[in-house]
Amino acid sequence: MKHLEGVTRPQQIRALSLSTLAFTTCFAVWTIFSIIGIKIKQDLGLNETQFGILVATPILTGSISRIFLGIWTEQFGGRRVFSLLMLVTAACVFLLSFVESYAMFLVAALGVGLAGGSFIVGIAYTSYWFEKERQGTALGIFGAGNAGAAVTNFAAPFLLLALGWEQTAVVYAIVLTVVAVGFWVFSKEDPLTRSRRGQGGKATSAREQLAPLKHLQVWRFALYYFFVFGAFVALASYLPRYYVGAYDVSIAVAGSLAALYTLPASVFRALGGWMSDRYGARSIMYLTFIASLVCLFLLAYPETHYVVEGKEEQIAFSLAMPLWGVVVLTVLLGFFMSLGKAAVYKHIPVYYPENVGSVGGLVGMIGGLGGFFLPILFGIVLDLTGVWTSSYMVLFVLVAISLIWMHGAIRRMERARVPELGEERYRYLPELQEPAARHAAGREAAEKTADDAAPRPDRQAEA
Repeated sequence: MKHLEGVTRPQQIRALSLSTLAFTTCFAVWTIFSIIGIKIKQDLGLNETQFGILVATPILTGSISRIFLGIWTEQFGGRRVFSLLMLVTAACVFLLSFVESYAMFLVAALGVGLAGGSFIVGIAYTSYWFEKERQGTALGIFGAGNAGAAVTNFAAPFLLLALGWEQTAVVYAIVLTVVAVGFWVFSKEDPLTRSRRGQGGKATSAREQLAPLKHLQVWRFALYYFFVFGAFVALASYLPRYYVGAYDVSIAVAGSLAALYTLPASVFRALGGWMSDRYGARSIMYLTFIASLVCLFLLAYPETHYVVEGKEEQIAFSLAMPLWGVVVLTVLLGFFMSLGKAAVYKHIPVYYPENVGSVGGLVGMIGGLGGFFLPILFGIVLDLTGVWTSSYMVLFVLVAISLIWMHGAIRRMERARVPELGEERYRYLPELQEPAARHAAGREAAEKTADDAAPRPDRQAEA
């Protein structure tokens, strides 16, 4: 990594701090409809499906834009793209305060959704400041900017009650503008972009950046992210409505309870990055999926009444998850999802060091689409079944499919590439890539024997 020559630790900390602050602010803007959408729903008389579409629309723009923003970041540098993106989004948020009809709300929400594209810009910008062995931790800290959803869930209800949703949007626009200007003034161009420009080199073409997307491995990573990130965004937007409808609490209380989910689902991403560096991303993904299945099974169980024929008379009892139980389980779910988010993105700079923007953009786009489709699906399933816990049933099925595919793919690759293993299981065997996608570090990992497969602090990312 010649481009890191001369880069000091204070410079790395400065870049990481600024990008994390910017991403946190963008994420708070991206999830603004989770709070103001409840008031808009009441004002316009929307049904659950219409509300789900409104909440999910910003997620659509933020997801699809990631693939293009990733490419532009590779070509023009993260500092420029990040600053311009925040300014454009701030203008869209400000214009939101003038909208009145449902159709125009959907159009405005598309513009607000650009804030979600900031993730891939920050991922590429941050990764170029750090060595491979530190990238997992650095990207985990950056990803903790998901806490912006908690900021919105905590602060927006009070702004909504004090100022109304129109002025709440204005406040968000002003804050985002200030952060955009501050980022441009205090940040520096990332070392890779600066080195390329200093040598007069040209940026990698879009065609070359998109080449790795033909590998199934990339799409499998994207499925993992569809849950750990997409479902996180979906629940961050949906939980306030869930608490209001299922437990009849106020918007302020619902927002605070939802924040209890979004906070650990965000801040512990830094821990997930460190754990991925230390134990390998595969182990963290197994932990995430298995723990999530347990939490979702308990959350999905609907309120049920039973009548049992006793010795002398019928015995009636019921099972229902109390509000405090839902809060505890969602906090646990958010914690494990935060570990998984970091683990997924640990793979990308290791396996695709020259295509972080494009590969990360695709994975982020698919994950973000989870945040778009899932709230809509939650609303549709709720309208069809009338069961409040149906949203957790949907997520349970999604996690089960992801876990089965991951485990099956890993076992097939282990047997195909290292036949000597037979039926023995080695959790820490690094994923063996397709030859066309494998770089030097990947080849080195693939050549190691089973005896070398024990976990080490410098272990490469695992499937």
